[in-house]
Amino acid sequence: MPLVSMKEIVQRAKEDHYAVGHYNLNSLLWAIPILQAAEEERAPVILASSDRLVDDLGGFRAIAAVIREFIREMSVTIPVVLHLDHGQSVDRCKYAIEAGYTSVMIDGSRYPIDENIAMTREVTEYARLYEVSVEAEVGTVGGSEDGLETRVRYADPTECLRMVKEANIDALAAALGSVHGPYRGKPMLNFERMKEISELTDIPLVLHGGSGIPDDQIQRAIRLGHAKINVNTECAQAWTNAVRDFLADENNRNVYEPRVILKPANEALKQAVKEKINLFGTGHRY
Repeated sequence: MPLVSMKEIVQRAKEDHYAVGHYNLNSLLWAIPILQAAEEERAPVILASSDRLVDDLGGFRAIAAVIREFIREMSVTIPVVLHLDHGQSVDRCKYAIEAGYTSVMIDGSRYPIDENIAMTREVTEYARLYEVSVEAEVGTVGGSEDGLETRVRYADPTECLRMVKEANIDALAAALGSVHGPYRGKPMLNFERMKEISELTDIPLVLHGGSGIPDDQIQRAIRLGHAKINVNTECAQAWTNAVRDFLADENNRNVYEPRVILKPANEALKQAVKEKINLFGTGHRY
C-alpha cells in the first residue's frame, strides 16, 4: 500500500473513538519493527521524523524514499503516514511535501497567534496541491525534545477555533498539560479545557508527549476527541534499555556484531508499539 494522507485515518479514528499512534524515527531502521508491529496488529500507523533530526536521518528525500521501499519490500498492507513532526518553518514543510511526506506539522506555537495562523495557512494552501494533511499547534507543549527545552503554555480555546477556521487544518495539537520527555511528578491533563476545545473546534485533536501518561487519562483524552497520540520517549527507553541489558550480560562480552546487539532492542521497540496500539484501540481497524 502506498503512503497515505493523515486526514482520512484520524477523522475515522475520531468518529470511532480510538487514536492512531505517531511513532518518531530516531533511526531509519526503527521503521522496520514499528511497521511489523502495525502490520501484525492490523493497525494504521504514523511514522514521524522530527524536523530537528531530519538531517541526521539523511534528509527529507532519503527518508521518504527509504520508508517507501521498506513498505514495498515488507509487503505492508495497512495505511502508513509519513509525517513531519514540529516543522520549524514554512519552507521546511514545503521541502518535506515536495520530498514525498504525506503529512506535515507546522509548529508556529512560539509566535503570536496571528503569525502562527498566517504561517499555517501558507502551509495548508501549499499542502492541498499535493493532497497532504496539515497539523498545527496552539499553546506550547512543555518538556524537552531533541535538545530543546520549553515550558507549558495552555491552549486558548478561542485561538484554537481561529486556527481551525482561518488556516483550514486537518488536526490540532492543543497544549493541555502534556510534556515532551519524562514527566516530573504525575501527569495531569486539563480535561475541562480539552472538552471545551474539542466541542468548539470539532476537529481531530493531537496529544503530544503521549509517553508516561496513565492509561485512564489516555483513554479519557481519546473519548474527548484525541485521534492522534505521539509516542517517542517510551519507545526510546524500551530500545535503549534492551541495548544496555544485552551489553551488561557477561555472556555477551565478546559480541560485536551490530545486528546481534540490536535484535533484542528492535524486539523491545516492536513490543512497545504493540502495547500502545492496544491502549489506543487501533488494532484490527484495517
